[in-house]
Amino acid sequence: MSDAVNNTPKVNGQDLYEFAVVRYVPRIERGEFVNIGLLMMNKRRRWMRFEAHLDAARLAVFDCPHTPQEIEAQLKTFADVAAGKASAGPMAALPVEERFRWLTAVKSACLQTSRPHPGIAANPDAAFRRLFAELVL
Repeated sequence: MSDAVNNTPKVNGQDLYEFAVVRYVPRIERGEFVNIGLLMMNKRRRWMRFEAHLDAARLAVFDCPHTPQEIEAQLKTFADVAAGKASAGPMAALPVEERFRWLTAVKSACLQTSRPHPGIAANPDAAFRRLFAELVL
């Protein structure tokens, strides 16, 4: 079964979603990272959610060239694009699936994401909370 408008599959009343773990990469050349957030998107519902959690103890393990305040500033911009806020620039005006693709594109920056992963859930918010607890906290 699929949604007639978006042609997005539904499986037994559950929606397909995609998620990516947001990572802080202190020094790109070393390949080390800390999971600091989760981004999830459901195209059929035109829904995207992002949440971050900076753990000072985890960051202290690395030789971080950025202060927590600098990382928070980057996360705010990331969050604003995910939320579609006009103040975040032209990318924020894109449809939810295009914003998700732009945010999860491979990049050489201090904020990166894992490859997107699919899942299905009747309640994307509950799936988000579970994944956030498992992968970030």
